[in-house]
Amino acid sequence: MDALTGRGFGFTSSRLLAVALFAQGLLASFSAQALPSFARQTGQNCVACHAGGQFPELSPYGRLFKMTGYTIGKRDNNPFSVMAVISDTKTKTPTEDPAFSKDGNVIFQTGSVFLGSKVTDNVGVFAQATYNNYDNQNLDNGKWQGKWSSDNIDIRYADRTIDANRDVIWGLSVNNNPSLADPWNTAPAWIQYVPTGFGVTSPDAAPIVSQLGAQAAGVGAYVFWNRMLYAELAGYQTANGVWSFLSQGVKHADQTKLRGTNPYLRLALTREWGAHNAMVGMFAMNANVYPDNLNPTGPTTGYRDRGVDAQYQYLLDPHTVTVQASYIRESIGNGDVAGTATNSSNTLRTLRLKGSYIYQNRYGASLGYFSTTGSSDETLYPDAATNPDTRGWIPEVFWIPVQNVRIGAQYFAFDRFHGAKKNYDGNGRDAKDNNTFFLYAWGAY
Repeated sequence: MDALTGRGFGFTSSRLLAVALFAQGLLASFSAQALPSFARQTGQNCVACHAGGQFPELSPYGRLFKMTGYTIGKRDNNPFSVMAVISDTKTKTPTEDPAFSKDGNVIFQTGSVFLGSKVTDNVGVFAQATYNNYDNQNLDNGKWQGKWSSDNIDIRYADRTIDANRDVIWGLSVNNNPSLADPWNTAPAWIQYVPTGFGVTSPDAAPIVSQLGAQAAGVGAYVFWNRMLYAELAGYQTANGVWSFLSQGVKHADQTKLRGTNPYLRLALTREWGAHNAMVGMFAMNANVYPDNLNPTGPTTGYRDRGVDAQYQYLLDPHTVTVQASYIRESIGNGDVAGTATNSSNTLRTLRLKGSYIYQNRYGASLGYFSTTGSSDETLYPDAATNPDTRGWIPEVFWIPVQNVRIGAQYFAFDRFHGAKKNYDGNGRDAKDNNTFFLYAWGAY
């Protein structure tokens, strides 16, 4: 199999040409002078905030910009930006599952509108609304339907005190995703930020801290002391009522319902020296979830997520190197909260590893590894045939022809799927039958 050309998967030259022509159109529209709103605000090139230009992965300056509440620079008269993704996907052995109906077709995948701006010297906002062109299928005619919804929303108040002995940044964040406020891309909200292919391309099971995006409302406080220690404490509840603007587009029946306020804690140690910077950290979240979204009463299932993560960056033109690791262990149904899963207690473990290299802020490659293992439970993981054990690799190559356009090719290679390497569904389907080639063009303005 040639992962770059798609030979062996039936990729036609016309499909590749369609993506190439779209990319050419992006290049014409997104000139180097046409910057997203934060770049216009700061007057900086996108490479200043994004490591090697690989948006949205942050550099030390980008993390500083985020922690200071998106307030560096002058308020721009145009605080809006847009983003679009076009893609072509080919899975080795598609099934009759509706998720594969787009397989082998060049499609407009998603589009987003951003509001990113300094509001005052202490207040800034990052808000995203996303249109998913293939959100769901009409039950009557089988046609796909698109939908707008809230995506990442982060509203901040921040301040900074600097003197000869200290440098302290502190702030408050209102957001709709645990770990969204985090300035490192090893956080659950950011570890898998590249657009992914359609079909079966990821584990069905995930820790609760990774599932609450655009469903929860959180208020948190954070402090960054002497550019060394980062600490954040937040509480999350269901994003309804006065907080419903954070979950627009999520149907009541699909929204995870939380009982009360659920705590999230983050600690990280970081250091910069020369062209190098590194971070080691931990995070924790407790969440009490009602098993029936339509009837949020009675017993809840208790989720206890504990994670450790680390990141290393080397930034010295023309080279950019980033290495990331994240491990989360989730206990389910334990403690003093009644468990509503089939088993009285369960565990789920996820591991994410990724290394990337970019040359001249333009040519890049990365290799990722993912592993999801844990207890088998037919109530918690019905879509995973009760067994969440799924593992694999994601090699990728990409090109950044101008600072706000990215063209890439990924290959999802599965070692195990739903607990087995061979015949995981009892009907002869192997893990490798889900291997997927994914070609995308991703642009922002």
